[in-house]
Amino acid sequence: FINAFMKILLLGEFSNLHWTLAEGLRKLGHEVCVVSNGDRWRNYQRDISLTRQSDSILDGIQYVLQLLRVLPLLKGYDVVQLINHLKAQKCLYIYQYLRKHNKKVFLGAFGNDFYWTSLCMKTNALRYSEFKIGDKERYTANNHNILQECLYGNTAYTTKEIAQTCNGIIACLWEYYVAYIPYFPDKTTFIPLPIDYSNITSRVRTEPEKVNFFIGIQSARSDIKGTDIMYPVLKEIQKKYPDQCRITEAIDAPYAIYQKLMDDADVQLDQLYSYTPSMNSLLAMAKGVIVLGGGEEENYEIINEKELRPIINVYPSEEDIFQKLEYIVLNKERIPELSAQSIEYVRKHHNYVKVAQQYVDFWEGLPPERGKSFLKGRAKSTARSFLI
Repeated sequence: FINAFMKILLLGEFSNLHWTLAEGLRKLGHEVCVVSNGDRWRNYQRDISLTRQSDSILDGIQYVLQLLRVLPLLKGYDVVQLINHLKAQKCLYIYQYLRKHNKKVFLGAFGNDFYWTSLCMKTNALRYSEFKIGDKERYTANNHNILQECLYGNTAYTTKEIAQTCNGIIACLWEYYVAYIPYFPDKTTFIPLPIDYSNITSRVRTEPEKVNFFIGIQSARSDIKGTDIMYPVLKEIQKKYPDQCRITEAIDAPYAIYQKLMDDADVQLDQLYSYTPSMNSLLAMAKGVIVLGGGEEENYEIINEKELRPIINVYPSEEDIFQKLEYIVLNKERIPELSAQSIEYVRKHHNYVKVAQQYVDFWEGLPPERGKSFLKGRAKSTARSFLI
């Protein structure tokens, strides 16, 4: 079960994915270093911290100096994995440095980038996304900036270059897998998100007198996460049923505080536009909290789950959200069943050591030269026609 010892560098952070993965890899006997900014105000754990305080010139210079001090430490690894949140073209210099001084480099498809936004805007493969619902495009200030950057800006250029030349690509959600697999079928895989529930108190919820709805709000990304729609609808439900439900909010809360606020919840609202549960959703489910959010059938199909259906899936409309919330309030007797299923689901599919082993198997299954040879022949012409 335990593969040969490896030195692994995980660069960047996304909802505590890399730190959780690192802990699983360490359990398997591998040496792991996580370098990140802690995902900004969330302040996730890391081994080496790289942070930029602001967009000022002075902070930019300080950040470059930090990076120059850290770069010599990023050599000699068997595996390096980057997260696809790479905005500046100068990131390519770091990427080339990593390729030169390490054996294999992989890309984590964990968020907005060229391939994901192209899937949303240039195809009808999805029924909805944060950018488009059906055939109707959905523009907000955040959406506009993301689309411009990911489709036409430095993020687009950087992501395309890395995706074409890296050794392999790991997608953490069904929808990200769908975005990459048409263009890189020989080196793209889906691996579920890792959850470390070893220090989590899992508790099957009893039927409550008052349903405690929990919602985490990121002020700067409310329109992307869907909380700008879910929260007002939730308040309507609370107004209609004041004696049967209450609301717990976590607004721009650090990870540790977010977890504590979630502990007493019965239901969490999260990721309106997602098809697959997020790290925060899975954390809630591991505790026994029911998730109302992304849980489409595609999510269950990709992990071959035939029986468990713990997530209350919602379509991104006020009417559907209201109906699903009202259903919970009026059918509180279902809460223990869905709570128990939630715990079982996470333990079955998202155990962080099991997921870490899947990463190791994928990393070892691709030869070191795959990234270089991939651009030769048929795949090169296919990639070029799409990426121009």
